[in-house]
Amino acid sequence: MSSDSDHQCPVDGAVDQQEMIPSKKNAVLVDGVVLNGPTTDAKAGEKFVEEACRLIMEEVVLKATDVNEKVCEWRPPEQLKQLLDLEMRDSGEPPHRLLELCRDVIRYSVKTNHPRFFNQLYAGLDYYSLVARFMTEALNPSVYTYEVSPVFLLVEEAVLKKMIEFIGWKEGDGIFNPGGSVSNMYAMNLARYKYCPDIKEKGLSGSPRLILFTSAECHYSMKKAASFLGIGTENVCFVETDGRGKMIPEELEKQVWQARKEGAAPFLVCATSGTTVLGAFDPLDEIADICERHGLWLHVDASWGGSALMSRKHRKLLHGIHRADSVAWNPHKMLMAGIQCCALLVKDKSDLLKKCYCAKASYLFQQDKFYDVSYDTGDKSIQCSRRPDAFKFWMTWKALGTSGLEERVNRALALSRYLVDEIKKREGFKLLLEPEYANICFWYIPPSLREMEEGPEFWAKLNLVAPAIKERMVKKGSLMLGYQPHRGKVNFFRQVVISPQVSREDMDFLLDEIDLLGKDM
Repeated sequence: MSSDSDHQCPVDGAVDQQEMIPSKKNAVLVDGVVLNGPTTDAKAGEKFVEEACRLIMEEVVLKATDVNEKVCEWRPPEQLKQLLDLEMRDSGEPPHRLLELCRDVIRYSVKTNHPRFFNQLYAGLDYYSLVARFMTEALNPSVYTYEVSPVFLLVEEAVLKKMIEFIGWKEGDGIFNPGGSVSNMYAMNLARYKYCPDIKEKGLSGSPRLILFTSAECHYSMKKAASFLGIGTENVCFVETDGRGKMIPEELEKQVWQARKEGAAPFLVCATSGTTVLGAFDPLDEIADICERHGLWLHVDASWGGSALMSRKHRKLLHGIHRADSVAWNPHKMLMAGIQCCALLVKDKSDLLKKCYCAKASYLFQQDKFYDVSYDTGDKSIQCSRRPDAFKFWMTWKALGTSGLEERVNRALALSRYLVDEIKKREGFKLLLEPEYANICFWYIPPSLREMEEGPEFWAKLNLVAPAIKERMVKKGSLMLGYQPHRGKVNFFRQVVISPQVSREDMDFLLDEIDLLGKDM
């Protein structure tokens, strides 16, 4: 006779290990397939992961800060296709061949972690974010319900709350999206829903002619969003900017009045904090005054400039942002949280996001679950599957603290100031304008043009210089730097400082290398 102790019940979800071990059963044949245990060779897979991680550590992480390494190993597309062996075949390839392919992928990819990669508005390697990315790739979560992603939903909630505090709101809502362009689209649709909620169910057929206003220097995603949402690019009014690239409030108000006079329905103003090319910050307080007078939703695209909020010294660039109705902010840029890490933050706390986007899928968002379903935030998103992007930023923030993130911003802008001062000292370099952020825009004027009068011939020849130098630097692999024409200005370089691995010596090298590559032009 057995005692009670022999049959104790498991407590709080504990499971007898014997119950978890499947019993051996005979093979079953279904549709010509033998079903008898897993077919994946776990040991071989584990060994491949281990060897691939070692390769990543040796070839990517350990070389990330080595300025003696090339930024890129340039190959033209047709040659690169052959080098990479892109063909997918009927039979799989052995692990040693896959590792060779991994090595080739690393070799021929641009090293965005390199201290001399200045080509985009992201750069550098944050080790803590990298570990977070390794973890999420291994765990493969999707952030829509608490039951399948409990940790990452709570992390997202905590990060959004902290970002909302830095904007200056007492409360709010938000969600992480795959890119600032998507955040801007979310905001545009949210503003439209607030203005005309019937559009969600009845569509555009009975709606008024909706008009939105944004800076002439805004990100191109505003036009894409208007097109995607059916508002139409002709209904995006581009407000003129001053010589520094800032929206002129008086011009905005004129356009609002003109739109009303024409019978249109203004509903949104999108200001920019940190324009893509010039790094300009629109005057938010004055724009907010206009929005309040006319009952317009104010969205601030701070995808690039939002990280200045972390710095007590530089947060004044975004003075008045607390008056916005929504804000886009990308920690994967200046704060190096790793692509992609982009938040849309909303001042509204009445579940406007959820009301706008919910579809109430009954197979995901059951209301009779055994836990608090308010944590099932997936219906606030237009996505179903969604990556846990907030975790990367959370890990970096936990590691560095707010003071460490502030120091990162301050150092980047101090290095930018150093580069500006060096450009002013050097013959052959000319600033477009005094920067207020980390965007340093300048021309390199080769010796052959330095005595020429600045007329049409001069500008036509100078327009050819930046693309030619860019080609030389990329093929050499010494650095990567962006260039562009912009609003009547011929091609110029745009240098952006982000990574804390960048040194004063890298700033000096940048100017020396441009001069070396361009002095014979």
